[in-house]
Amino acid sequence: MSEDNKKIAIIGGTGLTSLKNLEITRREIAMTPYGEASSPLAYGCLNNGASQSTEVVFLARHGHAHTMPPHMVNYRANIRALKEAGVTDIIAVNAVGGIRNDMLPGSLVIPDQIIDYTTRRINTFYEKNLNHVTHIDFSYPYSAELSQQIIDSAEEEKIKLIRGGTYAATEGPRLETAAEIQRLKRDGCDIVGMTGMPEAALARELAIDYASICVNANWAAGLSDEPITMEAIEKNVENGLAQVRQLIAAVIENCH
Repeated sequence: MSEDNKKIAIIGGTGLTSLKNLEITRREIAMTPYGEASSPLAYGCLNNGASQSTEVVFLARHGHAHTMPPHMVNYRANIRALKEAGVTDIIAVNAVGGIRNDMLPGSLVIPDQIIDYTTRRINTFYEKNLNHVTHIDFSYPYSAELSQQIIDSAEEEKIKLIRGGTYAATEGPRLETAAEIQRLKRDGCDIVGMTGMPEAALARELAIDYASICVNANWAAGLSDEPITMEAIEKNVENGLAQVRQLIAAVIENCH
């Protein structure tokens, strides 16, 4: 697909709509066969200079008031709504806990693999009224091209990030036990979060390129002497989002 035909969506918190040179032009409630999306789709116009502008779509995964826990997010409605809006590429922003030694709180990670430990989520569009059984190739769950564009933009903006890593997707909403984190570590996981799946698989089913920018919010359970508190998590996420906003703006500009 040519760069001119790309349409990028951002899935994350509402703070991400405050990008440099971005003007929100409209918001639309998105109804799908799977229900209503987590939030209205916010359409923004990013001024790239030289009288050029790029439309971006934002979706608040947990709702605008951040009241929807990860296990209750209607992931199918969200991804279907973005597909119906003409989105070709999704940049997901995920808060995670660090497992690997270099996954420091506040650091950014571009994962390249995922292991799904969720148990209660509807994780496919292929359920009913099928003409044939469909199996998608999910060997490499993230778009290598889109991930590389994020990495290249980070280099240009002199933003440090960690390339590659395995994301462990857990059910939530509770945080994990120390023993569970040791299990994830033995499984080869580098970070742990609650929103990576089934989002990534659903995007693949609808042929949308999908990549993630993960913000390390804390050390995972049992890996630090400090207790895990929401205050510390929120502080680290906000510090990381300042860089994420700069990075996303650069990716959008470089994609057009």
